[in-house]
Amino acid sequence: MLSALQPPRTAARTVERRRHHRMKVVLLGRYMLPNRMEYPCQTIDISPGGLHVAAPARANPGDRVIVYLEHLGRIEGTCVRTTMEGFAMTITATSRKREKFTAQLTWLANREELGLPEDRRHERITPRNPRAVVTMDDGTEHVVRIIDISLSGAAFTTDLDLPMNTPIRIGSTAAKIVRRFDGGFAAEFRFPLSADLLDDKLEL
Repeated sequence: MLSALQPPRTAARTVERRRHHRMKVVLLGRYMLPNRMEYPCQTIDISPGGLHVAAPARANPGDRVIVYLEHLGRIEGTCVRTTMEGFAMTITATSRKREKFTAQLTWLANREELGLPEDRRHERITPRNPRAVVTMDDGTEHVVRIIDISLSGAAFTTDLDLPMNTPIRIGSTAAKIVRRFDGGFAAEFRFPLSADLLDDKLEL
């Protein structure tokens, strides 16, 4: 008789899933499974507490997943279920990072309605410490001066002669050369930086 007074489990799950409003934000990215294999993905919807991605290789419930999304950077969490398109996962983050994440999602969801430019989230910022070390594939290191940084790349000055698409590391961040200008180069990061890195450190 007592069991009849308990709310159905399905209702409890529904309430839990509605704690965070899911936004239909479509972003491209990549994700890494526990076996360290990487695959491309695309978000179907996102909330501050989780995301649903279309993915070629599904994570298993309970798997720890690392996702890199354009505009949002690195996201970590745990797969909670598989879907026809891919899988859904929670997002592990501090309350401060979750607040920033919520603001970013709101901006992205309203971007078209507000008429904001596409590259607004990739504003270039001058770091406090412009000195950085560029490491080549063969392990050689070179000191360069960072001109500016965005979530997607960096520009730096150097006397090096670097061909287009040369793989490098700027600090600990993997990148490749995508443009040359007088006195330096522009590099594109393999994965977008997190907004926290730009907000808190402004250095690579």
